Amino acid sequence: MQTTTGKSLLLLSLLTLLCLSAVAVSLSTGSVAYSPAQLWNALISPGADLQSQVLWELRIPRTAAALTTGALLGLSGVVMQVLLRNPLADPYILGVSGGASAAALALILSGASAIWIPQAAFLGATFSILLVFGLATAGGRWSVTRLLLTGVVVSAGWGALINLLLTSTSTNTVQSMLFWLMGDLSQSRIAGWQVVVLAVGLALGVLLARSLNVLIRGELAALSLGVDVARLRTVLYLTASVLTATAVTIAGSIGFVGLIIPHMLRLLGARDHRLLVPLAALLGGSFLVVADSLARTLVSPQQLPTGVVTAIIGVPVFLIILRSTIKHH
Repeated sequence: MQTTTGKSLLLLSLLTLLCLSAVAVSLSTGSVAYSPAQLWNALISPGADLQSQVLWELRIPRTAAALTTGALLGLSGVVMQVLLRNPLADPYILGVSGGASAAALALILSGASAIWIPQAAFLGATFSILLVFGLATAGGRWSVTRLLLTGVVVSAGWGALINLLLTSTSTNTVQSMLFWLMGDLSQSRIAGWQVVVLAVGLALGVLLARSLNVLIRGELAALSLGVDVARLRTVLYLTASVLTATAVTIAGSIGFVGLIIPHMLRLLGARDHRLLVPLAALLGGSFLVVADSLARTLVSPQQLPTGVVTAIIGVPVFLIILRSTIKHH
């Protein structure tokens, strides 16, 4: 027991150090570079000079957005994989991002101010959440298979609508639409309610950790131990969907974070959801901060969509994880 606790504390300490290092690198690199001393001075005594303005008006808001979005997606990925009992499940599998993207693109096409994109995306995501849940529970009973199939079909429908919007628009708006679809943090800012959603989701995940440990073993095992599976599924679906919807409102559809983060942590030994849930938020945030730093600097002065970088990193990492998992079995 002491050995397990020691390993958990070591893992938590290492990931906390990784997170702090990722944030420091994100704040200090870019078109205006900071030494550690300059960064510290600008943080503790902000002034009116260019370095302070770049740090406080651009880098800190963007880094905070990346950290929050990554944490939301990492946490949502853990919940979704337990809910669907599918290791390939990611936060977008049930069509949440499709509804958000369609609503955001419709807003862009209408010529409305870009300031309303997060609100439109959240409304679209909420509509998709209710649509999938309504169709999956029609008749009073629902199963994981029915939920998954409903989500995949609705997601395909949103994809068709998005393609229609893209092909029917003028060329001067296509680039901004594509950047949003690929996931981009260049204009992202977080609001207080988004941090509250993350905090509530994290607290709920920790509170339900024991039930998640049971449910991952199967529905019969959970029922035999007195878990209200139907109620738990509903809570998990709504929690994962709201977390994903909130992440999409910040940065668009950024892939692979919610898919690979839970797998990476399980390979590191974090299989107990009492540990896995908070570590997924921590590592997810760190991963996206690093990816966004690369997106800003790889082809500087141009910037890549952050979602492209997460895909470039995510594909080989997932293949390595898959190979390691096969070897262990």
